[in-house]
Amino acid sequence: MSDATGKGGRADDWQGGRFGAHAECILAPNPGPMTLDGTNTWVVRADDFGPSVVIDPGPRDGVHLAAVAGVAGDVRAVLLTHGHLDHSEGARAFADRVGCGVRALDPAMVYGDEGLHDGDVVEVDGLAIRVVGTPGHTSDSLSFLVPEGGAVLTGDTLLGRGTTVVAHPDGQLGAYLDSLQRLRVLAESQAVRSIWPGHGPVLDDAVGAVEHYLAHRAERLDQVRAAVAGGATSAHDVVRVVYADVDPVLWPAAELSVRAQLDYLAAHPS
Repeated sequence: MSDATGKGGRADDWQGGRFGAHAECILAPNPGPMTLDGTNTWVVRADDFGPSVVIDPGPRDGVHLAAVAGVAGDVRAVLLTHGHLDHSEGARAFADRVGCGVRALDPAMVYGDEGLHDGDVVEVDGLAIRVVGTPGHTSDSLSFLVPEGGAVLTGDTLLGRGTTVVAHPDGQLGAYLDSLQRLRVLAESQAVRSIWPGHGPVLDDAVGAVEHYLAHRAERLDQVRAAVAGGATSAHDVVRVVYADVDPVLWPAAELSVRAQLDYLAAHPS
């Protein structure tokens, strides 16, 4: 889910496609201000002909789910980066279609016998997908490291364009900043070279992408501090100052982010 200040670009900027030997992205037909070009559904497999794992089937759109099934073939598991409907709504219908379960951190999203937790490894035909807990955008947010591809699937934790919403109360800025630091460590260690996001295009400079996000969050916090020091007494007041150049139709989403920022500043006054 893109931040209200994210650069949405044109809907035809990004169409998905094949990335490396292990991944293909099928773009869901749900573009919008908060979803950019649409939700990225990822099919990950060891090779062109082997079984696959599908990550974030996206909305419950029959045409989209049929397209994913056509690419994915023998699906062994569906994984969810988090439970927002633009990523998860079609998961159970898709799992029923291909005959597998749905694995997620939130038990309410699990369909079958297995959930997901930080540190888990999902293996399919010799390809290992490592689960990395990255809460903050939501409390149930996960990322999926594909070491053989040098990539991490970040869901909404890090997008291909713009920045993401950390929406109060489920979104927690402190946890989100910790998750960005965890991704930075992976990127700096060269375990991750590229980002396969939940919305927007693939990013080939993982270190640069994470650094951009950290810098953006620091800048936003400075702007919120300044607005409060200037007399803003509510999240709505802060939005009117900090997001003055943003279409007011997006202010409700911005206000949720500001509430998360104010909570963080209250806990970290310095």
